[in-house]
Amino acid sequence: MKYRRLGNSGLKISEIGLGSWLTYGTATEAETAQACIHKAYDLGINFFDTANAYNNGAAEKVMGDALKAYTRSSYVLATKVFFPMGAGPNDRGLSRKHIVEQCEASLKRLGTDYIDLYQCHRYDSDTPTEETLRALDDLTAQGKVLYAGISEWTAQQITDAAQTGRRLGLRPLVSNQPIYNMFERYIEQGVIQACEQEGLGQVVFSPLAQGVLTGKYKPGQAVPAGSRAANDKTNGVINSYLREDVLQVAEKLEQLAASIGASLSQFALAWVLRQPNISSAIIGSSRPAQVEENVKAVDLVLTDDLLAQTEAILAEVKGFAPMR
Repeated sequence: MKYRRLGNSGLKISEIGLGSWLTYGTATEAETAQACIHKAYDLGINFFDTANAYNNGAAEKVMGDALKAYTRSSYVLATKVFFPMGAGPNDRGLSRKHIVEQCEASLKRLGTDYIDLYQCHRYDSDTPTEETLRALDDLTAQGKVLYAGISEWTAQQITDAAQTGRRLGLRPLVSNQPIYNMFERYIEQGVIQACEQEGLGQVVFSPLAQGVLTGKYKPGQAVPAGSRAANDKTNGVINSYLREDVLQVAEKLEQLAASIGASLSQFALAWVLRQPNISSAIIGSSRPAQVEENVKAVDLVLTDDLLAQTEAILAEVKGFAPMR
């Protein structure tokens, strides 16, 4: 495994991280999920990402239970706050009340005394940014949070938050967690630049486009039994990727990857990691073997010629925007 600094902080995280969005606590049984987490740790992954809203806290419990086997200082544990965790008007968003209460709830579910990276899962237009940043800073001062980050904020929101934090003398945000893969590249239009200027590193999710960039879904064929796309509990997002033209492009990319002795997933992850501002690409996994295959991406070097060929293939679906 290789490691990168998280933004301008001194924290080093694995180039491949393990997430739990549509897997742990949802589609993957706890025993299998723990096997994936243990395999990831054994292979050098030290960055583990979850959120309170993933299956209403179940993913945090699974992640926390598995990581109890290891020395707390040996891994970086990230979770998030924003989405509804109850029916009340204050059971959502980024108010001081919701942030503080959900931090305590996450700590209990994770079974830990502190969260390494606490992330604002979305931007909250109903709460002043100053209130949100002060709440995160207070939790950091208390030792319950070590670093704070955001997820899916716009370039302007990132810049405004950084400026507000400096004006108030608060600890800076260190990360942004956006979606990023060969098909969804909006962060290349301003977000990466804003994060570079303000010292945030990217910890991107869905780098394999919900599994489309693994090669398991083929044009003209039914989705494989047992796959994420075949599960009505987890296929809400991936279904928008399953277009013939998109799958045909994925097949061409798989052939390009094979020309250098790599799998499509390894190739796609190496493509994501070509960006120096990206600190980690967060994978999801339902089998330990998937983790073992994907971590090999850190050793894959993509030449300028390969990148040019990739762009030519992707141009066939330029403008494609999956629903999510």
